[in-house]
Amino acid sequence: MKKKLTLGLLGLVILALLIWAFIPAPKVVEVGTVSQGRFERAIQEDGKTRVRDRYLITAPITGRMGRSSWNQGDAVALADHLATLWPAHPTLLDERTRAEQVAHIAAMQASMEKAQANTERASAALAQARAQHQRSETLARSGFVSPNQSDLDLLNLRLREKELSSAQHEEDSSRYALAQSRVALRQFFRPTDASGIQAFVVKSPVNARVLKIYQQSEGLVAAGAPLMELGDPTQLEVVVDLLTEDAAQIKPGTPVQLTQWGGPGVLSGQVRLIEPAAFTKVSALGVDEQRVNAVIDITSAPSEWHTLGDGFKVDVRVLVEVVDKATKVPVSAIFPMGARSGIFVLENGRARLQDITVQARNGIEAWVKTDLPVGRQIIVYPDTKLKDKDRVKSR
Repeated sequence: MKKKLTLGLLGLVILALLIWAFIPAPKVVEVGTVSQGRFERAIQEDGKTRVRDRYLITAPITGRMGRSSWNQGDAVALADHLATLWPAHPTLLDERTRAEQVAHIAAMQASMEKAQANTERASAALAQARAQHQRSETLARSGFVSPNQSDLDLLNLRLREKELSSAQHEEDSSRYALAQSRVALRQFFRPTDASGIQAFVVKSPVNARVLKIYQQSEGLVAAGAPLMELGDPTQLEVVVDLLTEDAAQIKPGTPVQLTQWGGPGVLSGQVRLIEPAAFTKVSALGVDEQRVNAVIDITSAPSEWHTLGDGFKVDVRVLVEVVDKATKVPVSAIFPMGARSGIFVLENGRARLQDITVQARNGIEAWVKTDLPVGRQIIVYPDTKLKDKDRVKSR
């Protein structure tokens, strides 16, 4: 009897060991928690500072500019002398061009003499036509010629008057062309002494600082050529180009955080303007993207960002959506369940499937609508083979 009891107990132990051996081991999972707090959904891009009001100083005339005494960063006052320019001399002629110009003047002289001869001939023809018309009128009144002959003589008189006017215009044109050719030839013999030439002074239109100098040394500059840029570096704004689909979610007044600008802390700002026109930009992957510029005002105290300058790089976070006291879960815990989303809750060593409603998400956490209490453990990065009520243990 004792032997049978011992064998029975041994069989039960073996059966228990077999059952335990074939029971699936709990899966090791990573866990997170349900939390409550401030939820932020932001659009993040690289931006650049720029002076709000920029003044480009250009050369008003073509001429020789004296060497500038200004350097980048110098403060300038209203009406300060920025640059001095002297009108440039016309280009001098070489020997071949001078000989051609002399021949051209001779041709213009002959053309003018020909025009004068044509004018004299037209004037003589007009005098003859006027005398003929007077005779015809006298004879017509006496009845010796027909009225038609008088009309023909009047018409001939009008024609001769037009011919004389045309000849006079041709003579004037020839005279002006000759004078123009003589001016070009006269420049060949003109001395190049700059004394007596009136200088043109370029003055500052505003109180500002010199941002950039395009022409420092003395030299010849063309009309409209940039000389320097002026602006106030304490009046900065930030420009960032955004994808058009992101910019459509942003309105003027949207809060902005400026980070990685080189100084301590985070600067605050707000969107002032979304430019109305977009442009095409090629991304780092070679994809054409439609982007638009957003202009941001820095609202932090100027003493916090006084080291910033024009063209500095900053990281821009545009806070599209901000919710206080939002229920949040890690984004890595959420997976799709048809048209909805779900998570696995850790409960008594088992994974419990629960569906949730995602209100919004960012790259780290999601704002969800659920009845889970704050602090409840949930499974993050769940295995695709994990099922409801499976045994699990946290890593």
